[in-house]
Amino acid sequence: MSTRTDFRRAARVALHDEHAQAALATGTSRLRDGRLVAWGEAGDIAGLRERGRQIRTATIADLDRHLETFERSLSARGGVVHRTRTAEEAAATVVSICRQANAHLVAKSKSMATEEIELNRALEAAGLEVVETDLGEYLMQIRGEHPEHIVAPAIKLTRTEAAEALGVEPEMDLVMRAAREQLRTVFQTADVGVTGANFAVAETGSICLVTNEGNADLVTALPRVHVVVLGMERLVPTLAELAPLLRLLASSATGERLTTYTTLLTGPRRQDEADGPEELHVVVIDNGRSGLRGTRYEEMLNCIRCGACLNVCPVYRKTGGTTYSDVYSGPMGAVLVPLLSSLEREAALPHASSLCGACTEACPVGIPLHELLLELRRDLVDRGIGSRLERVGFTVWSWAWSSVIGYRITTTLARLARPLGALAGPGRIWSHGRALPRLSRRFRDRR
Repeated sequence: MSTRTDFRRAARVALHDEHAQAALATGTSRLRDGRLVAWGEAGDIAGLRERGRQIRTATIADLDRHLETFERSLSARGGVVHRTRTAEEAAATVVSICRQANAHLVAKSKSMATEEIELNRALEAAGLEVVETDLGEYLMQIRGEHPEHIVAPAIKLTRTEAAEALGVEPEMDLVMRAAREQLRTVFQTADVGVTGANFAVAETGSICLVTNEGNADLVTALPRVHVVVLGMERLVPTLAELAPLLRLLASSATGERLTTYTTLLTGPRRQDEADGPEELHVVVIDNGRSGLRGTRYEEMLNCIRCGACLNVCPVYRKTGGTTYSDVYSGPMGAVLVPLLSSLEREAALPHASSLCGACTEACPVGIPLHELLLELRRDLVDRGIGSRLERVGFTVWSWAWSSVIGYRITTTLARLARPLGALAGPGRIWSHGRALPRLSRRFRDRR
């Protein structure tokens, strides 16, 4: 998984992009407001969220059994399951399937799991042509950029930028017509279709895809071979338990009661069926997920990838997606990327939060995201990761405030800093742009 090694530097660049600031504010506000309306119309939303949390928690607790059930169910219906441990192994497995199919063109539906394993890069290195068929992903691919948002990958693009990417005038009808014309040939001629999976149902071996454009249905129905890249945690035990999760996903992601296309695929095409693939392969990826089970971060596996936490996060709404990583962003990305990649490498991400708790409040399955970010910060301290200057500063502060004299000296210095309008040292960044309150002598002397 490709990640950003310097969140702060990337964020500073993003904060000076006025166009991106306006686009992020508009896009995330629309998605956030839609969720609030949908939740208000859902009736007992608290009960639905608790039911969703229970389903996800119980599934992860017994994940091995559900994986075995899923594999048996899909195999009985003619599908093939490939279990992989690492991102590299998963990508290599997909490449191998494509080679066995003598494929030249691969059509893809939007999938964060394929971004995580850098599948496009692996397929292109093997000499295959890969085309994203989700409109937002397609535009970002043409521009050579990564998705900015889990459900709205091109959230920062204007209509003019979309038109430029497609080579047409910036009128909505022309943009949509050009996209349809360019992608129609891809659907008709692709040898292999690749999708992710919003959920996989263990009891039936079914793959559940949730989209608003219908491109996933074409990617799975027309090519001879269909490959699903499935994060191992995306299982649900039964169809009955899938239903509440679909309600939560649609309302939390786009503010809809149900998305336009909710498709269940169970095995390859049968003899009496007119469309569908001759072969169905499901590549199950671990890539660090099993290492989270049984730890205080296990709840992160409950995530249903709705993007609700991104839309309320003040940090994401200002910095955008790719400042976090090329895959996962916002609060869920600030937690997940260090866990799946490396906390040492992504030491800045646990600090990419105001800890306001809006992400936890918005999460449809109740993941305590701000608490997990605090846990990661504790891990940074325990492992001695981070700036040496920062560690020295906090050590000196702790030593100074352990005595009355030290406390009084530092608060006196703080009072002297007030006329300057800023703190010194590491506090300079925090105080930049803030009006510091005056520290009264009475407050300083109280014990």
